[in-house]
Amino acid sequence: MKSYLYILLFYSSIFAQVNYPKDYFSPPLSIPMQLSGNFGELRPNHFHAGFDLKTMQKEGLEVHSVADGYVSRIKISTFGNGKTIYITHSNGYTSVYGHLQRATDSIEAFIKKTHYVEQSFEIEMYLKPGELEVKKGQIIALSGNTGASEGPHLHFEFRDNITEYIINPMLFGFDKYLKDTKKPLISSIYVYPLDNQTIVNQSKRPLLLNLVLQKNGTYLADQVIANGKIGFGISTFDYDDVSFNKNGVYKVQSFYNGTPNFGYQFDTYSFDEMRYINALIDYSRYKKTQQRIQKLFMRNPYKLSIINTDETNGVLTVVPNLASVYRIEVSDFYGNLTSVSIPIKYEVQPTIIVPEPILSKYFVKANNDSNFTKDNVSVSFPAGTFYEDFYLNFDVNNGTLFLHDDTVPVHTNFTIEIEDNKFSEAQREKLFIASIDDNKIKYNYTFRKENIFTAKVKTLGKFALILDTIPPKISIAKSIEGKWLSDKKFIQFNISDGLSGIKSYNGYLNGKWILFEYDNKTKKITHNFSDGIVDEGANELKIIVVDNLGNSTIFETRFFRSQK
Repeated sequence: MKSYLYILLFYSSIFAQVNYPKDYFSPPLSIPMQLSGNFGELRPNHFHAGFDLKTMQKEGLEVHSVADGYVSRIKISTFGNGKTIYITHSNGYTSVYGHLQRATDSIEAFIKKTHYVEQSFEIEMYLKPGELEVKKGQIIALSGNTGASEGPHLHFEFRDNITEYIINPMLFGFDKYLKDTKKPLISSIYVYPLDNQTIVNQSKRPLLLNLVLQKNGTYLADQVIANGKIGFGISTFDYDDVSFNKNGVYKVQSFYNGTPNFGYQFDTYSFDEMRYINALIDYSRYKKTQQRIQKLFMRNPYKLSIINTDETNGVLTVVPNLASVYRIEVSDFYGNLTSVSIPIKYEVQPTIIVPEPILSKYFVKANNDSNFTKDNVSVSFPAGTFYEDFYLNFDVNNGTLFLHDDTVPVHTNFTIEIEDNKFSEAQREKLFIASIDDNKIKYNYTFRKENIFTAKVKTLGKFALILDTIPPKISIAKSIEGKWLSDKKFIQFNISDGLSGIKSYNGYLNGKWILFEYDNKTKKITHNFSDGIVDEGANELKIIVVDNLGNSTIFETRFFRSQK
């Protein structure tokens, strides 16, 4: 209990010391604020780092700087947040604007110049104070759908200038731009037997508990009858009054016989902690059902700073002669709260639902190094690769490595090494270690030394050496050969590669490098004539696309254009 109180006081003192400015920043959009995603929301392999703001299902809305400052970083990527602008403010924080269609005015001119200097679409620039200063409310960009966005919106976040921790925008007073009178919803609660001896409600597997709404607005769950170590998990989400879509909850806290037991609150955390979402959730259930159950216990403690817990790490030990009550409270930032009580009783019952069968003889301890070898394949797991101990399925058959499956989460890279005695020396130049999922091939960066191939990966599954001698494809919807394009604003091509994937693409107009913007969602590259590279009259265009194994394709055509 002393350790829990110390942790609780420690975290409370941290947040008490931070006085976030409530009226310093203004909204980045001029339309009423609506969320399509909130801070801390559960995403694949990460917690959401900020707000996703709706843009009326379209691109091109004006994006404003939320305060005076200077553009400190610009990143243009085909993945992640796509086109992103970072503005550093004098009060110690940086605002971030992602998935942009494009920047405006001097910022866009700076970006375009850098594209041509570096001769690359993907660029990252760090700027100093005084280079690109902006004022509060200044239009810095237009909203878009670039990067890994699944629809038009603005990704918006705050970071601490010193620690680079991301911070919940609600703490800066953005709660006043939304209305939320709705309680979070608890869709399901699971109870987990946590050792081989424990039986829970005649089951040695996790069980779904029924919930009954009480007259006072709280919920009562089925009684849990158990005889050992157990833990609980919860599926929960929240609605506000204006956005009409599911959001993540702000705070979850459990109590065992009235004493705080395990909880977390989404105020601030580092990017290095993002992947711990796979430890927090029941990852296996998520991969099988797409349901994210947030576990309120840690079998093997992990370093996620938002968690506060007692010395049991949320694991309950059910003992004789003690009737217990476990309570879970879920709340949003506005204090709307939903709670559920779970009565717990000690009793040894016969097992009706047996544990899942163990099909492997290989036991991996999460805190130890592990190495496995068969035939021409070896796999090395450093300590800390996994969150919990488990039985690993490992086999090599006809040159294919079967390494469990993606129902066990991986936290850090592990190493696969394959010795080749099949291909010629020339063919080895075109080999890579591929991940294979439902016959889909994914490239892993592969290092070769003679006939030994090595790759560092972060997902379990099936792997094999794949030969790639097939060049990428370049196509255009309608030929422009010999055509006049005077009325066109841009030219566009499809590029693709079916094996190792595209490493680079470059376009040249009359021998000069030109910018082609790449959209990973559509596999299209686009050049805008407004860049001013096109000549009056005849123009010779060349496009070169290279895959990750060095196979290349060249597309050449000739067209005409009048600038008058």
